[in-house]
Amino acid sequence: MDMKRDYYEDIRLLDSGPQVFWLIALIAALALFPFLAGSYHIYTVNLMAIHVIVALGLNLLVGYTGQISLGHAGFFAIGAYATLALMQNLGLPFLIALPLGGFISAGFGFLLGLPALRLEGPYLAIATLGFGLTITQILGRLDFLGGHMGLQSPALNIFGWTVDSDAGRYAVIMPICLFLAWGLRNLTKTRVGRAFVAIRDSDIAAECIGVNLTYYKTLAFAVSAFYTGIGGGLMAFVLGFISPHTFNIMVSIMFLAMVVVGGLGSVLGSVMGAVLITWLQLELARIGELPYLGPLLTELSKQVFTVSGLPNVQYVVFGLIMVLIIIFEPLGLYGFWIRTKIYWRTWPF
Repeated sequence: MDMKRDYYEDIRLLDSGPQVFWLIALIAALALFPFLAGSYHIYTVNLMAIHVIVALGLNLLVGYTGQISLGHAGFFAIGAYATLALMQNLGLPFLIALPLGGFISAGFGFLLGLPALRLEGPYLAIATLGFGLTITQILGRLDFLGGHMGLQSPALNIFGWTVDSDAGRYAVIMPICLFLAWGLRNLTKTRVGRAFVAIRDSDIAAECIGVNLTYYKTLAFAVSAFYTGIGGGLMAFVLGFISPHTFNIMVSIMFLAMVVVGGLGSVLGSVMGAVLITWLQLELARIGELPYLGPLLTELSKQVFTVSGLPNVQYVVFGLIMVLIIIFEPLGLYGFWIRTKIYWRTWPF
């Protein structure tokens, strides 16, 4: 019997030969991808990787600690603006400005976590929503951050290498994404991660067994905001330009949708949810170009909505997906993955 005798065995990355094989296959596929795919597909995967980073951070807060947030667009904006401001105003290199932007976002996450100690459920959701709306308004009134006109991202230079293509940005974003996913996976299996789960299940019981609620709740907000700030800093270079209007309330809702659709309390679920929602977001944005379905939806939009609002059909689809998943599989895509694994392990019986 394979028994674990030490907690450090929980954070071991690979436990078996098949896991080694699939990890090598994954790394090989990711390394070959930019050589085989076109620029648009590389751009799409870059967006997916950034959203995976944000979904991982938000899932730590929502899925593992049980603290809901509708204000992560604010942390996303702070990370993006802080990274660009540190590079443009202080002349810091990207590899220093990016983590500093994440830590600045984490600082705001810590401050937001303080009132969260006395709030829960819908009250906490409204508080975080107010934070997200406030941050975008403040950023739009700071002249050294571009005001309402926003900021243009500078040239991305790493050790003398100027990154000016989607493939180059992929080479920067994907290793960061893999490293942060590995870090969060290990964090959730340590004493800190077990404290988060205890708070989620019952904060009163957790406090009775010695879990410091003040420390761990604010830590969860800080770590979640750090991940989101890193994602925001990377997004600034993928888009090439940011403004306060880039970080609206729908961004926060989409982040939460990624976590719910993927599966709460699961690292793999965060990845699956971010990939699916990002792909749907890009594909449904040009839904009017689809053969047969596009003209039908255009005519329906004329009758019910407006043609200019046709891309908003994506939100109808997102809402429908979330409703169906909550009804049929509360564990999200991760639940489907678990069912599939159980089925194939027992096949053909």
